Amino acid sequence: MTLPQLLRRGLEAASPKGELLVRNRYVLLADVGLVGVSAFLAFALRFDLGFASFRPEYLPFILAAVIAKPAVFFCFGLYRRFWRYASLNDMLVVGLAVTAASLLLAVATGIATALGLIAMFSRAVLLIDWLLSLVLVASVRAAIRILGESASRARGNGLVGLNGRAPREKRVLVVGAGEAGAMVVREMQRNPQLEMLPVGFLDDDRRKHGKRIYGTLVMGLPGDVERIAKIGAVDEVVIAMPTASGAVVRSVAERCQALGLRCRTMPGVFELLDGHVSVSRLRQIDISDLLRRAPISGDVDTSSYVTGQPVLVTGAGGSIGFELCRQVAASRPSRLILLGHGENSLFDAQVSLRHAFPGLALDVAVADVRDRARVMMLFDQFRPRVVLHAAAHKHVPLMEDNPEEAISNNILGTRNIVDASLAVGVGRLVMISTDKAVSPSSLMGASKRIAESIVRNAAVRQGAAFVVVRFGNVLGSRGSVVPFFKRQIEQGGPITVTHPEMRRFFMTIPEAVHLVLQAGGLGRGAELFVLDMGAPVRIVDLAQDLITLSGFKPADIPIVFTGVRPGEKLEEALWEEGATVEPTVCPNVLRVTESELCPGRDVEVMIDRLVQAASTGDRLHIEAELARWISTYVPASAMRHMSVPG
Repeated sequence: MTLPQLLRRGLEAASPKGELLVRNRYVLLADVGLVGVSAFLAFALRFDLGFASFRPEYLPFILAAVIAKPAVFFCFGLYRRFWRYASLNDMLVVGLAVTAASLLLAVATGIATALGLIAMFSRAVLLIDWLLSLVLVASVRAAIRILGESASRARGNGLVGLNGRAPREKRVLVVGAGEAGAMVVREMQRNPQLEMLPVGFLDDDRRKHGKRIYGTLVMGLPGDVERIAKIGAVDEVVIAMPTASGAVVRSVAERCQALGLRCRTMPGVFELLDGHVSVSRLRQIDISDLLRRAPISGDVDTSSYVTGQPVLVTGAGGSIGFELCRQVAASRPSRLILLGHGENSLFDAQVSLRHAFPGLALDVAVADVRDRARVMMLFDQFRPRVVLHAAAHKHVPLMEDNPEEAISNNILGTRNIVDASLAVGVGRLVMISTDKAVSPSSLMGASKRIAESIVRNAAVRQGAAFVVVRFGNVLGSRGSVVPFFKRQIEQGGPITVTHPEMRRFFMTIPEAVHLVLQAGGLGRGAELFVLDMGAPVRIVDLAQDLITLSGFKPADIPIVFTGVRPGEKLEEALWEEGATVEPTVCPNVLRVTESELCPGRDVEVMIDRLVQAASTGDRLHIEAELARWISTYVPASAMRHMSVPG
C-alpha cells in the first residue's frame, strides 16, 4: 500500500461536525515506514547503492531507527494530535522530536562503536538521516492537513440546499486585515459549510494594499467599502477590528446600511478573554460596538490580587455578577464561590463557567444577603480572601414602588456582607455602586449611597482594603434600555423614551467589569473609585442608532416620549459637587474624595434607624430618614413633576 493510499484510508468517517480526521494508528504506520526509508536512503546517498556489501552496520541502524524514533515521537506526543489542523507550533514539535530521536541514535552508535560492536560508523549518515526524517515525517503531517482541507472543500462544493440545488456562497468583504481578519478568512476557507466566500480585505494600513493574506487580496481602505462592494458583488461585510474605535465601526456600519448590506462584527477585546475566536462568534452590529468614545484601554493590569485566592462574588447570577465571575475565572483563582438568590440564573452561570473553565474549583451558594445567619455561615465555610459585592436591587421605578426592598437588600444586605468579611478576615472587598448614588433623587440611589458609606466606614475602622467602585449605566444588562429598545423594534415600535434630553453614561458590561477589577487592585482601604465613562449620551440618540442598525429608516419606527418617571433625573453625575478627582495608574479609573455621610459609630445608628423605618412600610418615614443622613437627597415625592414634551 502506498503512502497516499495509507493516508486516504486513514481519513475515517465524519465526526458530528462533518470533519474528516486521521487516526493516529495510520500516522504511526506511516512513520515506521518513513523512518526505515530515511535510514536506508541515508546510507545510499553517502555510499551509493552498493553499500550493502561493505557496510554491514546499515541493518542494525535501520532496525534501531524503526524502533527508537517512533518511541521518541510517542514521548513527544506526536500521536496525540489532530494533524488535520496542523499548525506551525505542531511542526516545531515534530522538529524537536525528530532531532531528539536522531541524537539518541547518535549516542547509541557512539557507544556501540566504543564497545567494538560496530567497527565504524559514518557521522554523515546520521546527519543525512536526520534531515530526511525531518522532511518525511513533517511532510506526512502536512499531507494530512492538505487532504483534509481538500475533502472539506469538495464536501462544501457538494452541499445541496432544500430546493435540491447547491446553495450560493455569500460573498464576504472583510474590513480589517490584521490577525482577527486573517483568522476570519482562514476559517471561511477551512469550513465551506459556512457558505461564506472571502472576496477581499479592506484595511487602513496602506502597506498591506495589493498584498494577499491566505490568498485573499487587500483591496483598499475601509472608506472604499461602497466601491469595492459593487465591484465584488459583495453580499455581506464582516468588521474584524476588535479594538477599533466606535467612530470607525460606526462609519463602516453606516456605509453598509446605505448599501443594504448585512454587516457583522467580531466580539470586542474584553469578550475574547477565553481566547476563542471563530466565524461562529460573528454577531450582528450592536449598539455596544458604536459607543461614541474610544474603547477602554487594558494596558495596565492590577487585578492579579484574585489569582490563587478564594474569591466570592455576590449577585453572581446577575449581568454584572456573572461577568465578574467570568473575568475572575480567567485570572485563575484557587476557588470561585457564586453567591446569589435566584437559583435559575445561578444554575445558568454555573453551567457556563464549568464549560468555559473546566479546571476551575467552583461552588454555588443559594442565599439572600439579607439573611445574616446564612451569610455568616457561608463565609465561615468558604473563607474567601477576596469579595466582590454586586448584589443589589437596581431598578429605579421598581424601588420607588417598593422602598422597603431597597433598604433591606441594598443597605442591610451590604452590612451583612461587610460584617461577614470582617469576621473571617477577608483581605479585599470591592463594592459596586452607581452614579445614581450622587445627589440621589431615587430610593435606589439613596440606598446605594448609604451602602457606600457602610463599606468605606468599615475600612477606616478596621484598616481593611475595602473599596467602592462607582459607574453609570451598562449596555446589555437585564432590564437595561438597549434590550428593551430591541424588543420594541422587533414588534414594529414605537420606541418609548422618557424625555428627549434624558442622558446617561454608558459602558459595556465587559468594559465596566474589567475596570472594576483593576480599581479593586488599586485600593488600600476606604477609597472611592469612579470609572471615567466619557461624555453622557442622549437616550434618544441610542434609540435612533438602533433603528438604523436594525435595517430600518428613522421614519419606520416612531419614537414616543412618555415623561420622566419618579426618581429619575435628566442627567446623572459621577461624583458630588466639590469633590476632589485624581487620576490613577489605570486609564479610565479615577480616585474621588467626597465628604463622608457620617463618621464612626454613627453608621450603625444610621442603619438601625433606616431598617426600623423600612419595617413600618411608611414611605414618607423612609424618605425622611434618608434625607436626615444624605444632605443632597431630594425625595421623588418632593420633586416638581416634569411635563411631557409635545
